Amino acid sequence: MALLARLRSPQLTFAQTVLSLLLGAVALLSSYWCEGCQKVPKPLCSLVKRSNCIPVPGLANSSSVQFSWETGDDRFVFPTFHSGLWMSCTENIYKDVWEEKCRSFMALTPGSEKGILWLAVSMEIVYISLLFLSCLLLFLQLCLAAWFPSAERWGQLVNAYSALFTVLAGLLGMVAHMMFMQVFHVTASMGPEDFKPHSYGYSWAFYMAWVAFVCCMSSGICTLNNYTKKVLMRGPKHKRLVYPCRNFTFPPQPPPAPFYCPPPSPPSVLPPSPPPPPLSHLSPYYASSTPEILSEASPPQTQLCLPPPPPPAKSAPHSPYYAHSAPSPTISLAISTHSYMTQNSEEEYSPL
Repeated sequence: MALLARLRSPQLTFAQTVLSLLLGAVALLSSYWCEGCQKVPKPLCSLVKRSNCIPVPGLANSSSVQFSWETGDDRFVFPTFHSGLWMSCTENIYKDVWEEKCRSFMALTPGSEKGILWLAVSMEIVYISLLFLSCLLLFLQLCLAAWFPSAERWGQLVNAYSALFTVLAGLLGMVAHMMFMQVFHVTASMGPEDFKPHSYGYSWAFYMAWVAFVCCMSSGICTLNNYTKKVLMRGPKHKRLVYPCRNFTFPPQPPPAPFYCPPPSPPSVLPPSPPPPPLSHLSPYYASSTPEILSEASPPQTQLCLPPPPPPAKSAPHSPYYAHSAPSPTISLAISTHSYMTQNSEEEYSPL
């Protein structure tokens, strides 16, 4: 467990990311991804090329006697070459002094493979850029852990982003390496006539690129594992290490004010409705409403309600006229004042 904790330490992951960045940048700029030799006829001898060449009449050359006996591979030379993402260099066979002629690898690539080569180069550049960004984030995390221990939460967040960028960079780099090797194989078989490798193999830059990929993926996995171990799999008892404001308390609050109930509002008295406007005599309803108005204008006749008559005397139960009968309803007599006065006057002057 102690060994795993050391492998997941931010210092080791930062060192792995920096190493991956340096190896990947050197491999990207190098032209030694592949190297081999070509099989070409010997050049003609000249003033600057006097050895390992075909003699020309008129030039003093000790090999002129042996030329008639040379057959097979003795008439060919095998200059070396090396190629990378940008350049392809070949040994110059027209001079005795060792020299190389370099040209763009894009010029040697067939037209059907140029798009794939450009895509591979673009992915290699993005791969290096993501590694550089991951190095900056890891360095920022180390600075926060050293100078601001209370900001550990932000350091873990930066750690998670650096792990994401590192793993993504490793995947892009792996795909870019494989795409370039495919383009090189097609160029070696279908390229121009002056670039026909007799034999070739991978060089030190190719292996350095894959070592950088291994370091990149190792750093990304360790960084992601560190973030998972410290943040995602941590229980509630460790939350105080994640949140720096663990002892924060709210200031004392004043006691609540007593409940206030407003007095009920007095009932509103509606103003009396205005009287209806007078009816015009031109209206068709004017004649029919006139008798009603007159009848309403005449004084009402007062009515006099007489008291009810006394109830009849109850007969004895042994009487033959006794019978269980319902009480008679009360009769109220309404007589106008005028008729009542006439009856009284008749009673006063009656001869009886």
